[in-house]
Amino acid sequence: QVQLVESGGGLVQAGGSLRLSCAASERTFRTYAMGWFRQAPGKEREFVAAISWSGGTTWYADSVEGRFTVSRDNAKTTMYLQMNSLSPEDTAVYYCAQGERGTFYGGSYSYPDEYHYWGQGTQVTVSS
Repeated sequence: QVQLVESGGGLVQAGGSLRLSCAASERTFRTYAMGWFRQAPGKEREFVAAISWSGGTTWYADSVEGRFTVSRDNAKTTMYLQMNSLSPEDTAVYYCAQGERGTFYGGSYSYPDEYHYWGQGTQVTVSS
């Protein structure tokens, strides 16, 4: 059973930055694509960013493109999400998830059903 643990969330002012981490319990982490999703109160879970097994390919939601950067360190079995220029609209619980294969095809990276394991989430709150 893979365990994913997010950290790095917190309260930040608009325009600020945060770096989220997602630590995986298994070395098999390095063979799977990973993703970040978020869920705001009263809203559905939405895709944020994803990264292939090697880190060579990344995908982003239009709403975060140019502000967020996803990366991974397979030696540390950890994925990161650097979030810059944060706005109150980014307030949500952020979840990391492990895909079912090394990469994604078509637009499948944005579908929660393409991910097999999920973390418990970390709260990000951006004040105006």
